[in-house]
Amino acid sequence: MSPRFYKGMQVNAFGLPVFKNGRKSRAKTKNRKKSFYYTTFSSPFEKNSSKNLIVMYDVPHVQKKERDWFRRHLIKFEYIMIQKSVWVGPSPLPKEFLNYLEEIKIGDKFRTFKLAKSYTGKL
Repeated sequence: MSPRFYKGMQVNAFGLPVFKNGRKSRAKTKNRKKSFYYTTFSSPFEKNSSKNLIVMYDVPHVQKKERDWFRRHLIKFEYIMIQKSVWVGPSPLPKEFLNYLEEIKIGDKFRTFKLAKSYTGKL
């Protein structure tokens, strides 16, 4: 009978984990990517800055980490989500932030549009 695995860990017939040599830790997975921590930026904008810049992006699923990192920073910069990939917030985006987007290869995956009037969220 061959060993059974669940989420990378060997389990017995009842689905309970099998520990070897008294260890009670998860089995190490082979070929796991190293964790990569992206740079964080602090918001250069004041709390109630006027929201006059629309950011639209389309980052593919293969760059999910970069897309999530980008969304977290838009939130940190006090941007408001209008749709999943359309945000409105203060302008201009910091130059260092834009340079870093180029560095992590998502700089060409978004567009910005300057609004004539500040966004209020009211119709």
